[in-house]
Amino acid sequence: MNAPAAPGTPASPDSPAATERPSSSLAVVVAFVANVLVAIAKSAAAALTGSASMLAEAAHSWADAGNEIFLIVADRKAARPRDAAHPLGYGRESYVWSLFAAVGLFTAGAVVSVTHGVQELLEPEPASDFAIAYVVLAVAFVLEGASFAQSLVQIRRDARRLGRPAVDLALNGSNSTLRAVLAEDAAALIGLVLAATGILLHQVTGSAVYDAIGSILIGVLLGVVAIVLIGRNRRFLVGVVPPSDVRQRAGRALLALPDVDRVTYLHLEFIGPERLSLVAAVDLAGDDPESGVALRLRTLERSIEEIPAIGSAVLTLSVRDEPSLDF
Repeated sequence: MNAPAAPGTPASPDSPAATERPSSSLAVVVAFVANVLVAIAKSAAAALTGSASMLAEAAHSWADAGNEIFLIVADRKAARPRDAAHPLGYGRESYVWSLFAAVGLFTAGAVVSVTHGVQELLEPEPASDFAIAYVVLAVAFVLEGASFAQSLVQIRRDARRLGRPAVDLALNGSNSTLRAVLAEDAAALIGLVLAATGILLHQVTGSAVYDAIGSILIGVLLGVVAIVLIGRNRRFLVGVVPPSDVRQRAGRALLALPDVDRVTYLHLEFIGPERLSLVAAVDLAGDDPESGVALRLRTLERSIEEIPAIGSAVLTLSVRDEPSLDF
């Protein structure tokens, strides 16, 4: 929340000072296009070469492409304005659909890759046309790298506004769709290296075991990424408070309001990407009658809710003997 006397304060995506909504749509669309193109190329290469690692990578890319659809839906649904049925808005839809995407990555990517790798270990099959596999993997690395770079640019831009490390923002920030795209692209680049290594060892040694191990490792990698994403989305669905420095800034901004003398209670909670619910107990300046106090509280709530980062604001009066919070 910005104090009225501080116009132009840099906005940060995970703080009440934010003056713009998250914009992860471009990163999601770039990732979707890249994954579809890569998935088609990998599927063709897997059919031509018979490589287990290449088939695992094809499953990985198709899973990622399907997940991007969930993430696009997440962005659109979360952006809907609040209504009578949803007074806190639809922001948590983002975490629901991002959770679906993470589960899809686990089932369609991790399980398929591990299962095929194990089958290849039990019944190894020779591979051929290794040059095709290397060309496809190289092209895929360029496309996935471009998608990863787009996500990384946005994460770093948001991190600079917030004054937080980019890694911390990617893991713990409220923008679930951007986190999913960044994690999936990073996993894709690592998976390509694992696939290339497995195929190379298969070619050099003539043993399909290495190819199968590559497929299993890709599956394990996807499983780890999916579990991390599932855990992050679960936390935000249950309810997550913002970092302590955001609480401090919000408290100071409340105290800076002309009508507020004290703040004795403050609760902030994410209700969507870069959207917070604020509940506070305040001591108003002066000694107005009850009807006047109610009007002043309502006016303050509406002014606070004009800040894009605040989805809902509820103020109540402090009890006289309650201690003031220190911000």
